[in-house]
Parts: sequence; C-alpha cells; structure tokens
Amino acid sequence: MNTGTKVVASASAVVAGVYLLACGFLAVNARALLYHPAPRDPATPHWTLQRDDARILISSNQRQSPHLVLYFGGNAEDVAQTLPLLERAFPDAGIHAMHYRGYGGSSGMPSESALIADAFSLYDTLAADAGRITVIGRSLGSGVAVQLAAARTADRLVLVTPYGSIAGLAARMFSLFPVRWLLRDHYESWRFAGHIRAPSTLIIAGRDTVIPNDSSLQLARHFRPGLAEVITFADADHSDITRHPQFVAALRHGTAPVS
Repeated sequence: MNTGTKVVASASAVVAGVYLLACGFLAVNARALLYHPAPRDPATPHWTLQRDDARILISSNQRQSPHLVLYFGGNAEDVAQTLPLLERAFPDAGIHAMHYRGYGGSSGMPSESALIADAFSLYDTLAADAGRITVIGRSLGSGVAVQLAAARTADRLVLVTPYGSIAGLAARMFSLFPVRWLLRDHYESWRFAGHIRAPSTLIIAGRDTVIPNDSSLQLARHFRPGLAEVITFADADHSDITRHPQFVAALRHGTAPVS
C-alpha cells in the first residue's frame, strides 16, 4: 500500500469513526433532544394520578361538569399555564392537563410508551362520569392525543401544530443519519389517524418552522374522509399561535358557527 492510499484509508477510518460516534450520540441523547421538562406553576390546583411506577400530576380547574377536556401539551410546556386559555375556550368544562413524566413534579422518565399509557389511565379514571369528552394535543402532545382518540371514545379531537411523525421530522433535521433506527420514540400519528371516529380539528401555524406545514397536512390526509378540518393561521408561528385572535374560537368550535 503506497503512502497516498494509506492516507486515504486513514482519513476514511477517521470519518467513519466520527460518523459512528455521532450516531451513538444521537441514539443516547434522542430523548433528551425530544423532551424538555418544564416546572409547574405551583399556584394552579392539581391532583395526582397514581400509576404503578410513577406519580403523574394533573393540573385542573377542578370543575365538576359533564363536559371533560383532556389536554396534552408541548415538549417544553408547563400545561398549568395553559389552563386559563383552555377555560376561555371551554368555560363550562372540567379541564385536566397532564404533566408528563419528569415534568412539573411528575415522577418517572418520559417515553412514548409511558406517556401513552398515562394518557389512557387518565381517560379511564375520569371518563365514566363524563357526558362529553374533548381531547386536545399541542405539538408533541398531538401525538399523545391522536393515539388516545384512536383507542378510546371521544366527542371531539383538537390538534394544535400537529405532525405526521416525530421520526419523519427527525429524519429531515438529521438527514445524514439513520434516525429512524436510532430513535426509540417515533410518535407516528399518521398510523393511528384512520382509527379515529371523533370529528377533528387540526390548527396549523402558517409560519411554523418547528413542524413544517406539510407534516401536519400529511397527518390530515390519513383521517377518514370528511372527519378532519384544517384551520391555518397564515401569520402565526409555532410559539405564538395561541395568541392569534381567532385561536380560542378555533379551539372551541373549529370553523363551525358559534352556538
């Protein structure tokens, strides 16, 4: 082997080693990149959903009502701070917002399987006394809400800045890496959308740079025909969509006339 060949081989080995190290970093840190636990506003009332392996805190307006609203927030959201907005949209409802494992005082570590199981448990704990159930998920929580609505009965589903698949988003962001093999949490909402029977509203931010609009629209196409409506606020972005002047109305009624 001549000197030039040796240099090329050595350089290739270094590049391959760096690439494998980067793959290892992504695999080990995938959940740290996805979940960003937020503290909980201590002034908001809450109750505890006791699971076999964790204590899940639920922020709530503690209203007894036949209308039940279950809320699942974003990856860095303190859902306690979202309660006032939800109460504006659903003033007569009993509202319960789940702090994911590791968030807001909940114990345990977040993962897709754990969050979905906790959402099912929350639903099963409360649904028996409900006459009407609205399930809402924002951003990361849209994947939780989709799987819940696909497996349980809901009267309405609302998804705010939803995605077709977390794995798909990650593949775009880290296009040089086999992220679908490296991720442990895929949140492939499109796989569950076709099982949903509840009328659904997808609220999209036209200037969203976190979840591209085509990912949200891909999800919408997997719902049963005529079941999902899409509302796009062209001048909103991922973080400020809740401040859009029409957001509360869309959350409460979609595009239907206000009753």
